[in-house]
Amino acid sequence: MAIPENLAELIGRLTLEQKVAQLGGIALPGLLAPGPTGAPALDTGRVAELCPHGVGHLSLAWFLGQDADSLRDALAQVQQAVRETSPFGIGGLVHFEGINGFLHAAGEQFPTAWAQAATWDPGLVRQASSVTAAHMRDLGVQLVFAPVMDLSRDPRWGRVHETYGEDPELAARFSVAFVQGVQGTPDEGSELLATGKHFLGFGASEGGLNMATTQLGRRTLVDEYAEPFRRAIAEAGLSVVMNSYNDIDGVPAAANHWLLTTLLREELGFTGMTVSDYDSVAMLRTRYRTATTPGEAAAQAVTAGLDVELPHAVNYPDLVAEVTAGRLDEKVIDLAVSRVLAVKARTGLIPGFGTPSPVRSGGPDRTKAAAIRQALAARGTVLLHNDGALPLAAEQHRVVVTGPAADELRVHFGAYTSVAAAEMPAAIKAVRMGKVPGVDPSTFASTDVVSTPLPTLQPQFEDMTRALHPEASTVWEALRETGAKAEYVSLGSFTTEDAQPLDAGTVDAAVTEADVIVAVVGERTGRVGGNTAGEGRSSVSPSLPGDQEDLVDLLAATGKPVITVVVSGRPLLLDRVVRSSAAVLLAPLLGEEAGPAIASVLFGRTNPSGKLPATFPRHLGQIPTYHGHRHGSGYDHPAGENYTYADLPDQAPLFPFGHGLSYTGFEVTSTGDAEVSGGMLRAPVKVTNTGARDGETVVQLYARDEHASVVRPVRQLLDFRRLVLAAGESADLVLQAPLERLSYTLPDGRRGCEAGEVTLMAGLSSDDIRCTVTVSVPAVFGVSGTRP
Repeated sequence: MAIPENLAELIGRLTLEQKVAQLGGIALPGLLAPGPTGAPALDTGRVAELCPHGVGHLSLAWFLGQDADSLRDALAQVQQAVRETSPFGIGGLVHFEGINGFLHAAGEQFPTAWAQAATWDPGLVRQASSVTAAHMRDLGVQLVFAPVMDLSRDPRWGRVHETYGEDPELAARFSVAFVQGVQGTPDEGSELLATGKHFLGFGASEGGLNMATTQLGRRTLVDEYAEPFRRAIAEAGLSVVMNSYNDIDGVPAAANHWLLTTLLREELGFTGMTVSDYDSVAMLRTRYRTATTPGEAAAQAVTAGLDVELPHAVNYPDLVAEVTAGRLDEKVIDLAVSRVLAVKARTGLIPGFGTPSPVRSGGPDRTKAAAIRQALAARGTVLLHNDGALPLAAEQHRVVVTGPAADELRVHFGAYTSVAAAEMPAAIKAVRMGKVPGVDPSTFASTDVVSTPLPTLQPQFEDMTRALHPEASTVWEALRETGAKAEYVSLGSFTTEDAQPLDAGTVDAAVTEADVIVAVVGERTGRVGGNTAGEGRSSVSPSLPGDQEDLVDLLAATGKPVITVVVSGRPLLLDRVVRSSAAVLLAPLLGEEAGPAIASVLFGRTNPSGKLPATFPRHLGQIPTYHGHRHGSGYDHPAGENYTYADLPDQAPLFPFGHGLSYTGFEVTSTGDAEVSGGMLRAPVKVTNTGARDGETVVQLYARDEHASVVRPVRQLLDFRRLVLAAGESADLVLQAPLERLSYTLPDGRRGCEAGEVTLMAGLSSDDIRCTVTVSVPAVFGVSGTRP
């Protein structure tokens, strides 16, 4: 069969059934069947049986292979079967999750995205994602289902740890860095593509509930929540976008034409392929109730601009009948398949199309990966509070280490890590074998595993974590390895069920020999088991679970100084803990490097330099709280007029966005006039390490538009810079941003900013501003936007 000369000719030579086949996928676990020994074995002969017209995508590949070699071989076998089945030898797009590293037992893992954001160092994330990309290229993967570009401003939502925090600029910078680490620069070309998700407003679900409706106006969606996508498209060539599991103003994202076409393509300039989050097309029937049949759901989605149904084709095959019956124009199918085939051509899956892939060295550099992982953990640890108790002197202090997170490794990993990925099949197997009390294997469905309590499996999950990361240390183990005079005492629990009751006498006796107490507390994060955070794990009150708050209070009542280490991938309500602690250190899901990183900070070998990517509320009633709220709302009121919570004495957050202490001091001063020239805002500053220790900090530049025709935020982050300064050293730098960063949706629907005064504020956090200046800016108008 002659190879078509271009994609248009190729599409013209495909039958309707073959076109539709390119818009769906196959779940690779469906190719597993009992082998000669009874163990699951790959049966690639089922590809032609299940997908006689071809295969668009290959899903759930992380369930194949126990190591890199077996995974590579399995994918090659499947890909060969796909090419033999599909017209013109077209291959299938293989995708893997990758926000914390390559999601497989063979993959290098990194601290979770929220921890990465706490470094305020996008360059490190670019390096980390390049390691993940090297893994995937080596194994024959084409799509990385990352980064997560959602803004997260409600800590009740269980998926905060997957995001880069609350701020559009911070999330945009990290998103761009991640995509560039995977793809290189837009003009370099790449056979591996990143996928931005979830479009749009997923992190703003009502009540913090996963997949709930999003109650945001279009201006907020376009100007704030879409900003990371806008920037990744323009600056990094983002070519694949995944929809979100929510509805906006009553229209599900998977069937939202304004979202997927008007905003994404016409305003943001996206020209690539859109893919559905798993089962979101079926949810049009089952969850959102906007469709009654698979064909109707498929037609709603593809007409809105959703090109691909994942993880496998359940509804999209009915598009053939929709076209045949005259209910859907085949041109809609042609448009969607053209986007899919363009990606396949770019990634080398269509014989005779695209340019040869550049030569790549096999696999990732594991030594480099370890160094990146260690740097992320060191720079992502945030010192929230310190009354002078830290750093500890190993030779002077007798330390008692306690708390339920002190000697657990699993607690430091989030969802979408190799640890969490291994837990789901293990949990399903345990239930089916009757090993979970109170769960009937005969009525159990595998999809119920996320909502089924599995407390008895936690020890197994801990053992699995240690098997995957045999060289990793818990906090207690890492403290002991420092040579410090330390003792471990088991106190406290993540749950109140079957926990030993705490009493003052027991706690006092346990720490009687201590000079200082290190209490390691937190919450478990994942998809199955005893987790209080993770996908499908929202909280009505994002607090320390179990008896951990009581434990910290009882420890403080002994009169010993308490150093509290909080392990969490989201802001928690910590006011009570802070009041009982001499110091509080946040370890935001640092993964296998958590123990050594925490120990190094506690004993002063590492000077902490992490900065918060999200605001910590003082009280539950303040949620959602974030630094860039609009004038007249939130906690900050530059104009002086405000209404406050009558029953909350301090309206400020417990810890503001950008906050993070150090063992040294830093000063930020203006060194000249801020200016607006050449389309740029520039603010020259000097940063000085005023203390006796070498250290790192992040200087931050914010802006406030003083008057506009629409209500603007009280501040927005414009620029930031991480600096390494020796004791007494100073550095001069210019914080700057393009004037277009001030743009917003004007009343007439255009995007731009009006002429007027803008206040620039430089400092060490959103609430620690050291120098301020007001400048006049000209009007800037861009392309037409979408009218709110």
